[in-house]
Amino acid sequence: MNTRTSWADLAANSAADNVGSGSSANNGAAGLTPSPNRSTYIPPHLRNRPPVSAEPPAPAYSGPASTNDRSGFGGSRWSGTRNDYRVGYGGSGRVGGWGGRTGGWDRGKDREVNPFGDDDDTEQAFNEQENSGINFDAYEDIPVETSGDNVPPPVNTFAEIDLGEALNLNIRRCKYVKPTPVQRYAIPISLVGRDLMACAQTGSGKTAAFCFPIISGIMTSQIPQRPYRGARTVYPLALILSPTRELSMQIHDEAKKFSYQTGVKVVVAYGGAPINQQLRELERGVDILVATPGRLVDLLERARVSLQMIRYLALDEADRMLDMGFEPQIRKIVEQMDMPPPGERQTMLFSATFPKEIQRLASDFLANYVFLAVGRVGSSTDLIVQRVEFVQEADKRSHLMDLLHAQRANGVQGKQALTLVFVETKKGADALEHWLCINGFPATTIHGDRSQQVY
Repeated sequence: MNTRTSWADLAANSAADNVGSGSSANNGAAGLTPSPNRSTYIPPHLRNRPPVSAEPPAPAYSGPASTNDRSGFGGSRWSGTRNDYRVGYGGSGRVGGWGGRTGGWDRGKDREVNPFGDDDDTEQAFNEQENSGINFDAYEDIPVETSGDNVPPPVNTFAEIDLGEALNLNIRRCKYVKPTPVQRYAIPISLVGRDLMACAQTGSGKTAAFCFPIISGIMTSQIPQRPYRGARTVYPLALILSPTRELSMQIHDEAKKFSYQTGVKVVVAYGGAPINQQLRELERGVDILVATPGRLVDLLERARVSLQMIRYLALDEADRMLDMGFEPQIRKIVEQMDMPPPGERQTMLFSATFPKEIQRLASDFLANYVFLAVGRVGSSTDLIVQRVEFVQEADKRSHLMDLLHAQRANGVQGKQALTLVFVETKKGADALEHWLCINGFPATTIHGDRSQQVY
């Protein structure tokens, strides 16, 4: 008779092989007999653990289910609450969708999905910056250079600039305490309508630096009547170009938070995903379009998007777009389509470096612009502690578990500790993911064999 071994048995055997414990507690947990040739190391997470039964207890019978309870009907597809486009479809809780009384998709700001979750306590005093990836204590030591005519002075707090009540409320929701160096200089420059060429490192707060002026400008300006070319053509007021779909999705998520309950609609369009859903989102209305160059050119050639009404143009990571060969598409979008020329639109170009190609783009796309150069906010040697330890192959998983338990014990109250583990192979990543999950650490893998579908 062939014996089929379950994943749990394989994981338990693997954990026992790697740990190699000879204690009775560990043997009870793994269900194996220690080998005399195996190491007797016992990791902390298995020390003093009482023996566990090999079979889980059967769930107690709680009586007949309610007739309205569909959990378990057809598997997990019917379980849990639904939070999709059918919210508000009938019933009393009308939250957008076709169930509203306006006869279509209601774009009223009171019907938006809250991107901040259910926490509406925005008046809480925040004592620390939410974005902790940068050493914000080193702000005063960051060198900043500006050049141009009549450069507006920088600001020290968000309260010094008039961004609008709704946007200021979202800034407090995002727990932004004080502007980053690029935000201190870029936001005042953009608010007065000047074109901007900014060089700042990735992760320095550039997304907010161009999103805040764009959202504030759309909120406060008088929007003219958009021309009618057909029900399927949309006329965004702002365009944000980025090189990759991952960066576009990140910008879109941040812009959705900033524009919450402001009446400004943000839509993202990128390649590598079905275009039909993106077209449906565009047809519901768009003020700010976040896009990758390739997908935007496709939408322009299909006459689904017109750049005739563009007032704000932002290029994020422009040097990366040039490295990836997007310069012909960028020039086609900016110079050969119906976008207003420099001077009639406001252009913000952000780049981590300033090569000659970026200088050419700046001279061709910007008019009377201000150049802003922000030094690096800290460095890897200042912010990262590197430690190298040699561990035997059989003890790697046990040592990893020691580190995870120590991180969990020393974690900040209320914040989930995050860990990134690199392995050699895809198969090893999947095996480690399963082993971590059965040991109480939620984990997932990222590798080439995983589905790239965005949900």
